[in-house]
Amino acid sequence: MNSASTANDVITQTFTFSDIFKNSFMENATTNFSIVDVFITLVISFFLGLFIYTVYKKTFNGVMYSRNFNVSLIGMSMITTLIIMGVTSNIVLSLGMVGALSIVRFRSAIKDPMDIVFIFWAIAAGIVSGAGQYFLAVIGSIIIGVMLISFTRKASGEIPYMIVVNCSDSQAEMVLTKSLSGYVKRMKVKSKAVRGGQGIELTFEIRLHKDNTDFVNDLAEIDGVNDVVLVSYNGELAV
Repeated sequence: MNSASTANDVITQTFTFSDIFKNSFMENATTNFSIVDVFITLVISFFLGLFIYTVYKKTFNGVMYSRNFNVSLIGMSMITTLIIMGVTSNIVLSLGMVGALSIVRFRSAIKDPMDIVFIFWAIAAGIVSGAGQYFLAVIGSIIIGVMLISFTRKASGEIPYMIVVNCSDSQAEMVLTKSLSGYVKRMKVKSKAVRGGQGIELTFEIRLHKDNTDFVNDLAEIDGVNDVVLVSYNGELAV
């Protein structure tokens, strides 16, 4: 009788301890958000994404501006905020999200390294906002935005171009090179090809004083110059 009673007491105590642990765990693992909290967080995330959108548009100096990519930065910030809010509200849900998001792969080609900076910025703004650190998200975004605008202001004022020229002989090449140096702010020979019977083909990397391409017509009128092609591109001039 005594042995059976003791065993029942142990089993009862074990179940009671398990239930207490389970209930305590679930209470700590779950956090409820009110509609006001969700609305405020998403609005802050939206305005941070809109700020990122504006900075990207102002600092972009590439060849092809993609509005769809820029708009996706706003969506990326808000979506990341929702994910973080879900992760912080329920540990069980967070484990499920980790497993689900682990199979996601970003396979789109990133042509400009600056695009990666803005992608990580949008994700970071969404993470910090979703965690409720609004002050950190706002101040951090302002500092990053000012830094990017400051460092790209000088580069955006100089439009990069590639100019391809075909000359009939070396004399025409000398005249063209001298004339070109008077029209541009900086220039550098990128390639030179001499083809028998087809003349000399030169490729220059140049920066203009102003966004004025009328000098191309003057270069084309030089004796011995067969054709001149001016192409805008996204690159850095080596100095």
